[in-house]
Amino acid sequence: MENKFIPDAIEIVSRAIAADNEGSYEKALNLYRDALGRFTMGLKYEKNDARKKLIVERVEGYMKRAEELRDHVNKQNEVGMGGTKGSGGTGVKKKGDGDDDVDEDKNKLRVALSGAVVTEKPNVKWDDVAGLEGAKDSLKETVIMPTRFPQLFTGERKPFKGILLYGPPGTGKSYLAKAVATEADSTFFSVSSSDLVSKWQGESERLVRNLFEMARESPGGKAIIFVDEVDSLCGSRSEGESDSARRIKTEFLVQMDGVGKESTGVLVLGATNVPWELDAAIRRRFEKRVYIPLPGKEARTFMVKLNLGKTPNSLTDDDFDRLGEITGGASGSDIKVLAKEAMMQPLRACQRAKQFLPDKTFLTPCTKYPNCSRCPPKLSSDNPKGKDYTCKSCGAQRMQLWDVPPEKLRAPDVTVADFETVLTHSFASVSTDELERYDDWTSQFGQEGA
Repeated sequence: MENKFIPDAIEIVSRAIAADNEGSYEKALNLYRDALGRFTMGLKYEKNDARKKLIVERVEGYMKRAEELRDHVNKQNEVGMGGTKGSGGTGVKKKGDGDDDVDEDKNKLRVALSGAVVTEKPNVKWDDVAGLEGAKDSLKETVIMPTRFPQLFTGERKPFKGILLYGPPGTGKSYLAKAVATEADSTFFSVSSSDLVSKWQGESERLVRNLFEMARESPGGKAIIFVDEVDSLCGSRSEGESDSARRIKTEFLVQMDGVGKESTGVLVLGATNVPWELDAAIRRRFEKRVYIPLPGKEARTFMVKLNLGKTPNSLTDDDFDRLGEITGGASGSDIKVLAKEAMMQPLRACQRAKQFLPDKTFLTPCTKYPNCSRCPPKLSSDNPKGKDYTCKSCGAQRMQLWDVPPEKLRAPDVTVADFETVLTHSFASVSTDELERYDDWTSQFGQEGA
């Protein structure tokens, strides 16, 4: 993505210097502040360390000059308010005197929000997301197609300005957002309620407003605002809620409508586990509401393979298919935990082992123990000096895990039996009643994303 903040800041700071030289100090101060805000955003995208260092050095100089001008302008304003000798001062503030404080507050808010800008791509491709073809198609036609094929969106055909991803916990809503951040050629803002809620009165709604303004000012006018757990910000309005919470929702409603009026390149992407708790007005502004259900059999099979990765294993394609079959009712996060537990099973075998088999330069736990009747009965710690306790039948060396030289230990491969052992315990985290509630809400307001 092209970083246009730095060139824009350089152009504005040139105008600031010109105004400074002409003696238009108030104008110069406003321009310096505008440039400093853009430099701050631009540094988030700058990858060249040498160029970044040079920019920081220059910004420090501009900041120092802006502070000098601020002090000078404030003194001039104080004189203007109190009246000078023979001036007949009225004590009325001149136009623009209060703008400086507003600009300074605005820059502070933008610096606080700059951490929400995702500058490093998460490296999650569409193909990394198992299943959910409907959801991926909806996101592609809203995020990717308008950028790559703008000629298709003419007349009244316009991309959606708000998409809500909802479903049980652990089904891949945030993972889909990572894929969008990777694939989209747009500025990506990832925010949660903690980024937008402040203890200071009035600051929360200003944060919301500045977030949308920053999105509209993004390079190319293309930006995505991802709000995770959007229900925590935009729950149903009630009589007992605080004024602060109501103001945040109102500002969010206004800004989401503003997205459609001022820029067609800004998409609001929301995610929630409890869509029925959203305020009705917010629900309406998410024009497309996509249900992210529990994964199907093929998706579960893919997830087992994905989570197992390059971990040494002896599973065949038939084993993976079988695991995909018997993990019905599991979410993506459930399968991730299942795979982690299965991958821990070989390590637990190492801890339980009483003897180890030599394999070239490594030692692995002997699975025959205690079935080999010829194995030595004593542990290595009981061995007389020089006594060999290697089994002449199976070749195992009698020892415990902590007797094995660290560099020689190798864990057994993960097997399908390791998964079956884990599957004897409960692994699903979503109840049938919860799934029925999602189905009811989808029939009323949403659409399937599988």
